[in-house]
Amino acid sequence: MAILSDQDLEQLIDEENAVYVDEGPEVNPKLQVGPSSIDLRLGYSFGILNTRKIEMVDTKNMEKYKQYIEQEKHSPEDGVIIHPGEFILGSSLENLNVPDNLVARVEGRSSYGRLGIVVHATAGFVDPGFEGQITLEMQNLGNAPVKLYPEDRICQVVFETMTSEAETPYGEKEDAKYQGQKGATGSKLDREKR
Repeated sequence: MAILSDQDLEQLIDEENAVYVDEGPEVNPKLQVGPSSIDLRLGYSFGILNTRKIEMVDTKNMEKYKQYIEQEKHSPEDGVIIHPGEFILGSSLENLNVPDNLVARVEGRSSYGRLGIVVHATAGFVDPGFEGQITLEMQNLGNAPVKLYPEDRICQVVFETMTSEAETPYGEKEDAKYQGQKGATGSKLDREKR
């Protein structure tokens, strides 16, 4: 597998619409494309679990989780504050449209990591054939509250080639529960086959 370079990334954006925006400022390749990655910006949608009201998250019964995850919108002027230890869901402003012969990996940006902000807890891998916004699992590991602003470059995505095209891309799978997701999308474990 090989990581795509800036030249390949710009071609991917232009010719395959692999990174695009529905709402907000368009993709700016001069600002967002680096030598081997594309910076993604923080979107306007956030999901915050009201931990004061929920006893626990039961992965076999997600009804309480759905009731207590509160959806919020934040503007680029107001921002959102993440307190020490707090975990919230965010989303990328950009949509990814991963070609069937590539995979994508979402990684944090060091400038935010140095403030203690982790942008994906475990789910940084994006399958071939996935299309939608990326839900960011953000946590403040630092000791001070940090204010984040929608439309700021919060993370980066790296595209890698596969040995061959996927036989069954993510969007064609029967259980593609996150295909087409918009905004901060909570867990859909209840839609998973066990």
